[in-house]
Amino acid sequence: MEFKHKSVLLKETIDNLKVKPDGIYVDGTLGGAGHASEVCKLLSATGRLIGIDQDDAAIQAASERLRDYQDRTMIIRSNYCHMVPELKKRGINSVDGIVLDLGVSSYQLDHAERGFTYREDVPLDMRMDQRQTKTAEDIVNTYSESDLYRIIRDYGEDKFAKNIAKHICLARQEAPIHTTGELTEIIKRAIPMKVRATGGHPSKRTFQALRIELNHELDVLRDSLDGMIDFLNDGGRICIITFHSLEDRIVKTIFRRNENPCTCPPNFPVCVCGKVSKGRVITRKPILPSAEELEWNSRSQSAKLRVFERQISEAK
Repeated sequence: MEFKHKSVLLKETIDNLKVKPDGIYVDGTLGGAGHASEVCKLLSATGRLIGIDQDDAAIQAASERLRDYQDRTMIIRSNYCHMVPELKKRGINSVDGIVLDLGVSSYQLDHAERGFTYREDVPLDMRMDQRQTKTAEDIVNTYSESDLYRIIRDYGEDKFAKNIAKHICLARQEAPIHTTGELTEIIKRAIPMKVRATGGHPSKRTFQALRIELNHELDVLRDSLDGMIDFLNDGGRICIITFHSLEDRIVKTIFRRNENPCTCPPNFPVCVCGKVSKGRVITRKPILPSAEELEWNSRSQSAKLRVFERQISEAK
């Protein structure tokens, strides 16, 4: 299947990136190169775009899409959490902009055999990097009931997490759970009929939780964001698109902390902790998709764009 992905908040992201023709930019979630190709259009022959993705299908699709810009692009198969060391290995010690479009791609959702979908009965996979051996099936069949409850509650924010975890453990005592369809039927039995009739798909939150746990999505974001901000040149910007509250909360918190890192008590007349600002938050409120975009791309509904600008000169 062709790697297709509708880039969400495309114009808003590129506008906020403030691309300089001779700058160095990184798309840390390259996907089908929707954002990356727009950056490349704005670069001169001396500008550079580095694309990073852990999905081999994305790497192949992006390589084809960026073929006309081979002179100014570099593609690396890796997780964006390794961005800084990967670029330093290649002699790049700072960049002018970074884009992260988080979550699962349209291709990964539509390509049923990847196991992200709850709308078809396929093997429980959900690996963003298929070099990884552990799958969602392993989580469903080996995690304790308390651990399943924890991840469905924390990562899926599902109020029926306890009952879903209980039903999964009861079902797997009879036989291992191998497919998305089997898991969906179990989840349905754990949620009251009246809730299933009025809410969204009953499996949505549990599938999100399993995907986040398997791919360490929140840990990767939380642990690497400070380092990416430090890697920006003066005036460089990082643009991050999130798709659920857990990701957005992390981005919002870390951006604010980098803008105002002072840990002195509020009643201190002057700062004595010595921590200096790394820049400023451009988006006090997140940028949301326009009504027009929502009309042609329903998957953009929960998207939020936040932007941070590095200001080294002011921090000195």
